[in-house]
Amino acid sequence: MRDKITYGVLAAVLCVYFVLAGGRGLALIGQGTAVTVALGLSVLVMPVIGAWFLWQTTRFARDADRLAAELAAEGGLPVDDLERTASGRIDRAAADAAFARRKTEAEAAPDDWRVWFRLAVAYRDARDTPRARRAMQRAIALRHGRPVCG
Repeated sequence: MRDKITYGVLAAVLCVYFVLAGGRGLALIGQGTAVTVALGLSVLVMPVIGAWFLWQTTRFARDADRLAAELAAEGGLPVDDLERTASGRIDRAAADAAFARRKTEAEAAPDDWRVWFRLAVAYRDARDTPRARRAMQRAIALRHGRPVCG
């Protein structure tokens, strides 16, 4: 829950920044000279890109949460029983072993969103965030019947 609150606060702060930057961009455009209009348009690009990125990230998190809730209702969430170091981090060898098991499951059932969700969790536990995100995106696409890339 703490992560959701942090995300919400940061998203709100980012939205305030978008409004402030957009206001500055519009003010520059309002000056009417070629230089200020060009600069104002370039300032407006950043909030637009940022808003798009924030929307995509929020949608991804929401979809992943929904898949987690559905998998939990089915009793299929992976159990967090991995060994931990003294600092509380997941032991690398334990994460690698769980990852190997999850990868084999995904290769055996490539069209099952559930195994891709569990593989995403295994990637995260192995501290491979980019692959965890791609695996989760695949799980979301499979769940919603959308085409899967790669």
